[in-house]
Amino acid sequence: MKSSINVLVIDNNESIINEMKKYFSSHEVIKVVACVNNGEDGLQYIINNKDDIDVIVMDVILAKMDGLFILSELEKRRIKKNIIITTSLKDDNILDELNRYGIGYYMLKPISYLNLERRIIALDKNSLKNRDNKIFSQEAVITDLLHDLGVPSNIRGYQYIREGIQIFYRNGNAISYITKDVYPEIAKKFNTTATRVERAIRHAIEVSWNRGDLDLMNDIFGNSLNVNRDKPTNSEFLTTLADRLKVNSKLVYN
Repeated sequence: MKSSINVLVIDNNESIINEMKKYFSSHEVIKVVACVNNGEDGLQYIINNKDDIDVIVMDVILAKMDGLFILSELEKRRIKKNIIITTSLKDDNILDELNRYGIGYYMLKPISYLNLERRIIALDKNSLKNRDNKIFSQEAVITDLLHDLGVPSNIRGYQYIREGIQIFYRNGNAISYITKDVYPEIAKKFNTTATRVERAIRHAIEVSWNRGDLDLMNDIFGNSLNVNRDKPTNSEFLTTLADRLKVNSKLVYN
């Protein structure tokens, strides 16, 4: 049974490659199986591993071999893959070419990794029938909640919050102290310190409180907020969203 969406990234920019690998490093559905920084190696990887790739995320402008040439080669070899183009190049002629190859999505850089995440899942939705739907639904709920609460996907606290919610979801009352148990576990996974995790989560909550959906916030955190709309603590934020996830799971699977 398939348990992940395997993604190949082809991009000249090493910073983008590293950011993408980091963003999806703890994702329960999407797995970045390889990153290649030039078109020639990218095409060769596809040819050699075509059965192990579900989605290809690549730029059009690549060293040694551009993205359009890769698409033409895949067409000649009758290799059909879900492809997302991420590029800073905006050209109507290139868009026409991409449409001819049936490209799933075209995203202009700088991209939102949250949007990329959703598009990867949307492209691969047909294979979800063979996947653990419970894991997918939980991941989707967390993503949607954080998006609606206004937590930016490009800040470190976003990933830490995602991981923290899942820790509370898995362990429930077994987690007695967020400082003693949760922060260190997150820090270990992301190769950082517990103090930085705590600060990043607090910062993400502060940012969300200025841009999120007020009605949703009142719905989720209403019992812990006063008339001045005080922000929940890190622990309140994580435990409340974990409880929300549990409720969703019961509604879907019971």
